[in-house]
Amino acid sequence: MKRSVGSAVALLSVAIMLGACGVKAVTPDGTKAAASAPAASAEVNVDTKSKDLTVYTALEDDQIKTYLTTFKAKYPDVKVNIVRDSTGIVTAKLLAEKDNTQADVVWGLAATSLLVLDQNSMLEPYAPKGVERILPDFKDKNPVTHWVGIDAWETAFIVNKVEMEKRKLAIPQSYEDLVKPEYKGLITMPNPSSSGTGFLTVSGLVQLKGNDAAWDYMNKLHDNIAMYVHSGSKPAKLAGTGEYPIGISFGYRGIQEKKSGSPVEVVFPKEGSGWDVEANALMKKKVVKQVAKDFLDWAITDDVMKEYNKNYAILAIKTDAAKIPDGYSVDPIKQLIKNDLNDAAKKRDTVLAEWDKRFNAKSEPKK
Repeated sequence: MKRSVGSAVALLSVAIMLGACGVKAVTPDGTKAAASAPAASAEVNVDTKSKDLTVYTALEDDQIKTYLTTFKAKYPDVKVNIVRDSTGIVTAKLLAEKDNTQADVVWGLAATSLLVLDQNSMLEPYAPKGVERILPDFKDKNPVTHWVGIDAWETAFIVNKVEMEKRKLAIPQSYEDLVKPEYKGLITMPNPSSSGTGFLTVSGLVQLKGNDAAWDYMNKLHDNIAMYVHSGSKPAKLAGTGEYPIGISFGYRGIQEKKSGSPVEVVFPKEGSGWDVEANALMKKKVVKQVAKDFLDWAITDDVMKEYNKNYAILAIKTDAAKIPDGYSVDPIKQLIKNDLNDAAKKRDTVLAEWDKRFNAKSEPKK
């Protein structure tokens, strides 16, 4: 059930029609300003003077500063206010603020979360400059895009080799290996209600195995789980320290652990990895800031794509310069399962409610 981007066009088929639409520009005092170049979005009021930008993101803390370097160089007078948390928490926060949205843009949030926001009419259509370069699987199906992806991340097992050798245990290579009795109490996994990695793993199992078989499997896996945590990266860190030697996490974080000197092996399950797209969107507001559009334009430029590529093997733009980060296979796209992101988003609440009912008792306390 694995797939390549080339074979997955039917998954999120996109017709890109970048028609020019009129935009009314307003200054902060409400007076109209002359419209500039035509923009590929519906008619909205645009604040052309504000230099204050609020960005909600689920990107890792250690990525954000590096990624923003080229934006700050190009827009040194813009104050970027970053609100960062795990995917589930950012998604819940945005939904709670539906009638009084604080974010101007969302950057690097799971596409499945953005699809939920879109189902609630919370996203403003906007086609960033260069959107035609984005691969079809990495943007939505509307004529003017509602969200645009930057990269994909996938389920991986992070396994402490030293601890496994002490226990004379083999390193698990598949989902089926994880339910073997010898791994009881050795595994941590992200809670899918708070973690995007947790959700893409659970949703991936449902799509890989089918609904009933997936829940039967997760019942067995639950017996071996020591704790569900509220961060997609924490299981990798716990594996790195050896506290819990097997962490269900995501590839990038495991590779970072290995590079930092932790005695871990990064395993991509034989059956294929669940995955999601880190994506960006413009929030629907009475007045949209021009700097928000500028940010979304920048967020898919070559300069920042190079930085994304240092952490992620699968980019939203296919370029000759793209490199496979150390620790990945030659073609990581073949590792990905067949995955319908729209279907995953529609079933998100149902899947999370079922997961919470069955398994939440083993979750770590929320801070």
